[in-house]
Amino acid sequence: MKKIVFLGTAGAGKSTLTAALVDWMQDNGYDAALMNLDPGVEQLNYDADIDIRDWVKLEDVMREYNLGPNGAQVAAADLIALNMNKLMEPLEQIESDYLLVDTPGQLELFAYRQSGKVVLERLGLDETMVAFISDPAMCKTPSSFVSSALLFASINFRLQVPSIHILSKTDILTEEEYERIMLWSQEEDALYSALLDEESRASKSLNTEVFRALQQLSAYSELIPVSSKEFTGLEDIYARAQGIFEGGEDLERR
Repeated sequence: MKKIVFLGTAGAGKSTLTAALVDWMQDNGYDAALMNLDPGVEQLNYDADIDIRDWVKLEDVMREYNLGPNGAQVAAADLIALNMNKLMEPLEQIESDYLLVDTPGQLELFAYRQSGKVVLERLGLDETMVAFISDPAMCKTPSSFVSSALLFASINFRLQVPSIHILSKTDILTEEEYERIMLWSQEEDALYSALLDEESRASKSLNTEVFRALQQLSAYSELIPVSSKEFTGLEDIYARAQGIFEGGEDLERR
């Protein structure tokens, strides 16, 4: 079973996109299961086949360890890793083409703590990829676009699994904003020129150096534009995932 782990900053639309993609896959004859790894979410907009809250709940961690919300999130991240054996038992009973994994809203808890790497290792590094989701509000200016690209590159460096970069909620962008962001994603020279045109001289220098670093690291990646509301771009996520896992060969429809 292939696994797609959805990562992104708070409010980027991970849960909504996870739910939309599983609906699209099932509507098109592909089978997919869902795993929720957010112990603090109060309500999900999908039915999880495996839910970490059956073993680790944020409110229970706060009460048991006498922690506030932030400290409990850190403790819960480590408890998730410790409970992976329990999650793997029901996972081994699921026969699906894909497992879509929804992660905590606090990106750093999964991406930058050792517990996140433990989770990926238990899922199987050879069968797992990351879908990093950028909020369009964080990509509207050249400097913020570079910041999102740098965050994506940082996660690639940290997790060391195949990754794709998704631009979510494209339905909230104007046509001009959408075309500008996609141009920056597709043409490096266009982004570099836009960085040079920004007003702040200090930030201009820093941003262009970061841009050059991304080029040298070959970390520049074209965005996949998606709207969960309008059900657009979901086929492109599937196609990219199949390209990573199966060289582009389509799944057999059920």
